[in-house]
Amino acid sequence: MAIIAAGTPVPEITLKREDGSDLTQDDLRGRTTVLVFYPFAFSPVCTDQLQVYEELLPELAEQNAVMYGVSTDASWSQTAFKEKLGITIEQLSDFEPKGAASKALGAYFEPAGMTNRALIVVGPDGTVAWSHLAASPGDLPGVDKVREGLAAVAA
Repeated sequence: MAIIAAGTPVPEITLKREDGSDLTQDDLRGRTTVLVFYPFAFSPVCTDQLQVYEELLPELAEQNAVMYGVSTDASWSQTAFKEKLGITIEQLSDFEPKGAASKALGAYFEPAGMTNRALIVVGPDGTVAWSHLAASPGDLPGVDKVREGLAAVAA
């Protein structure tokens, strides 16, 4: 399955916030949203990725953008991961039904039953402005990729 293409409205999705409430496609409207899909909490590349992206948060705030980490881990595992890393990036769980939102957005890695490493930038209108699927789950998209996605919203 291919990653969702730029220009596509975000389909119906439901992800669980850390407090158990739902985040849906409607919550992505009104500001730029960066969805960071990563395979597993506590894995080495994921740890590096979220710590590096944490440094981008002031830049995102200047652009009225928000970033979420998304994986198929359970919310409690994501919360422990976030606390262990000392990051503030809100985590969204695509645990049950497993990977449903990731599949709808083309960010699921079926061979391993996990979220692939992908970035999706959604514009304030709820339409995908830019997307990137890593060549493999072990490849870390650098901050330049996030900036590239943010530039697509401004274009």
